Amino acid sequence: MDQNLPKADRPLVGVFWMIVTGLCFVAVTATVKHMDGSLPAAQFAFLRYVLGLIFVIPMIRPMLNADMTRKMFLLFSIRGALQTGGVILWFYAMSQITIAEVTAMNYLSPVYITIGAALFLGEKFAARRLIAVVAALVGALIILRPGVRELSSGHFAMIFTAIFFAAGYLIAKRLSGQVSAAVVIGMLSITVTIGLAPFAWVAWQPMTWEQAAWMLVVAAFATGGHYAMTLAFQAAPVSVTQPVTFLQLVWAVLLGAFVFNEGIDQWVVLGGVIIIAAISYISWREAAAKRRMAREA
Repeated sequence: MDQNLPKADRPLVGVFWMIVTGLCFVAVTATVKHMDGSLPAAQFAFLRYVLGLIFVIPMIRPMLNADMTRKMFLLFSIRGALQTGGVILWFYAMSQITIAEVTAMNYLSPVYITIGAALFLGEKFAARRLIAVVAALVGALIILRPGVRELSSGHFAMIFTAIFFAAGYLIAKRLSGQVSAAVVIGMLSITVTIGLAPFAWVAWQPMTWEQAAWMLVVAAFATGGHYAMTLAFQAAPVSVTQPVTFLQLVWAVLLGAFVFNEGIDQWVVLGGVIIIAAISYISWREAAAKRRMAREA
């Protein structure tokens, strides 16, 4: 029945693919946690992106045909540098704090994107969006609980991870109006791989065949997750698919508790729920605004 609906009006299909997306990303997290810092974060991240370059092959022609200016190359390079830093910090955080904390704090990226879009891209920042942003930041404080417990380097790594990813997304948003999505994704993969190379070289350690196999697993699930997310966005509006990301936190909490014996921290769960609720509200408001603009056009 869903197949007869318009391209972006198949909510059940969108929800399904977003569930698959969450499972893939949780599988990535679990695999990285399983390796438990057995490789330096920079080396781990570099190998993940090198293995992912095979998926860039279909994007080579669009990149060669794109009429990119020097300014666009500069923006792509800046985005690659931001993503490079964020990826290294994410892999480092995975070896320092719980899966639930990493997952919950990673949800802060859309909040930073909303703030950055208002500050740097001139987007409107209505009172209701401001309230949602404040609620999300309160959720982050509940997770971190500064002054109540000692914060580790992993917590600070995740704070900057979300900031770097958000800044990179804002640059991508600006570039997406000038080149195709294939060019944006392909340039990201190439620039991040190049950016990670010197860090990986400095920290390089000999690798076993088992570690190489696990790296393939990470690359496969990461690619599958991004592909499933694309299918979800094609099938249904973000306002429908965004709340489903809550399940990713649920799975992360259960995985950490029952597989890695990390326990269940009710404050992390509460903070994560608040952040996801705020993000879902922002997504719903943006979707409603786009529908209103489409009707008025």
